[in-house]
Amino acid sequence: MHDVIIVGGGHNGLVCAAYLAKGGLSVVVLESREQVGGAALTEEFYPGFRNSVAAYTVSLLSPRVIEDLELPRHGLKIVTRPAANFWPIDGSRSLLMPYGLAARQKAIAAFSKADAERLPQYEADLERAAGHLRELALRTPPNVGGGWGELLRHAGLARKLTVLDVEDQRLLLDLFTKSAADFLARYFESDVVKGAFAFDGIVGAYAGPSAPGTAYVLLHHCFGEVNGQSGVWGHAMGGMGSVSLAMAGAAREAGAEIRTGARVTRVVVDAGRAVGVELAGGGVLLSRVVAANVGPKLLFRDLLPAGAVDEEVRRRFLGLKSGSGTFRMNVALSQLPDFTCRPSQGEAAGPHHGAGIIIGPTLEYLEQAYLDARREGWSREPVIEMLIPSTIDSSLAPKGQHVASLFVQHVAPRLPDGRSWSDPNEREAFADLVVETVDRYAPNFSKSILARQLLSPLDLEEKFGLLDGDIFHGQMSLDQLFSARPVLGFADYRMPIEGLYLCGAGAHPGGGVSGLPGRGAAREILSDHKWGQRRRRRLSMG
Repeated sequence: MHDVIIVGGGHNGLVCAAYLAKGGLSVVVLESREQVGGAALTEEFYPGFRNSVAAYTVSLLSPRVIEDLELPRHGLKIVTRPAANFWPIDGSRSLLMPYGLAARQKAIAAFSKADAERLPQYEADLERAAGHLRELALRTPPNVGGGWGELLRHAGLARKLTVLDVEDQRLLLDLFTKSAADFLARYFESDVVKGAFAFDGIVGAYAGPSAPGTAYVLLHHCFGEVNGQSGVWGHAMGGMGSVSLAMAGAAREAGAEIRTGARVTRVVVDAGRAVGVELAGGGVLLSRVVAANVGPKLLFRDLLPAGAVDEEVRRRFLGLKSGSGTFRMNVALSQLPDFTCRPSQGEAAGPHHGAGIIIGPTLEYLEQAYLDARREGWSREPVIEMLIPSTIDSSLAPKGQHVASLFVQHVAPRLPDGRSWSDPNEREAFADLVVETVDRYAPNFSKSILARQLLSPLDLEEKFGLLDGDIFHGQMSLDQLFSARPVLGFADYRMPIEGLYLCGAGAHPGGGVSGLPGRGAAREILSDHKWGQRRRRRLSMG
């Protein structure tokens, strides 16, 4: 019998396993696919061309996790992208956002001198808020309704939040409740500049920038650090799969066992306690604890036996809002895209080719894309973030050729009017529209495509278990954050069955490749294990 069975070998499950094994517990990770990593995976999708399949960039990976698990020693190498982001606006104008405040002010001044002057205040406010969020992300949220013991356990956190400067409290209130559009309007006047910053507020949110709560999504995407620097973006050499492989290496070195091709069909519950899992094929593995690195909605819908939890509690979990409204494409390219607003000089990659290339030139464009998707199933002019990682990582493509990932907003998780993503014609039609959209800014793009890999919301669900294609295991809205993530009363990683924990992105602090949900769950499992040992010793002593 193992101390802990972890269901799902995605990056959070691997992080949880590594911490638990380092804490002295016997751990086995069960992954249904033949390769660990979940959505943080690198695959060859065309001969000689490899790319990060779903997760695609390093921005939120916790420095604490990197340090604790010694991930660089296990092969992880992260390099900084040459520039943050690049927005082609039209045939002649573009916005390349470099690193360094003065350089960013200069870039923004081309659209608004007033906005350039306001940029330092905006960045200072966002960094101040991000600092508070980084600290909260490392803590277990208070479990509302947990009684005096829970209140006392989190008294220090409560004191810290109440003694914040009033301006910080106002700032956090704005970010947690307002729309990205309203929050940005406090600082900027240019629709291009507001659109550029609002992009982070709609990623994976399936919402327009005018929707309340998108300001928090913006902040969530900004609290990460890369190689000790905040506000920068990184690439994991070898693709995002190298992040998962480093985590798996750390877990194995600590003593954890990892089994691939091991699909869990049911959590075994006996006398109100999780005591193991059933495997496809009929085998049963027993354990003292089960930690689920799957979405909470999937856990309660598919893996828990009928009657295992109170029906009202189950209904709450099944009613979680999910659906990111995203579509993923990986393409093999014979040449780099040549943008009319920033023509290439020969075949050499420019700084903009190594940045996040975002087609979403204005705030109005971002809003209309969402409205189209709600009405028609997808955006007529989609929002696209394209990365060309082969410009900084030559291991991903043959010499002189490239791979690109396209992360597209917005598509309906379920298409209207009887249409379905199960119809390959729908997937191909939308992919054609995405390519046509890029062609308007880089006319050589479609001609350079050698092959493409397409992942609709349904494909993301079937391939990675992301229900409704939700990359966050549940939307990052105010009613599904902090003490309300995933459900109020169960925010401390402990599920409503004794011995069952949640260690994936559906738990605090949420989505993105951070490793923090896995770390947080491991902390609570180890705490309960130590408390249980002390209790058993007291009982044995009479």
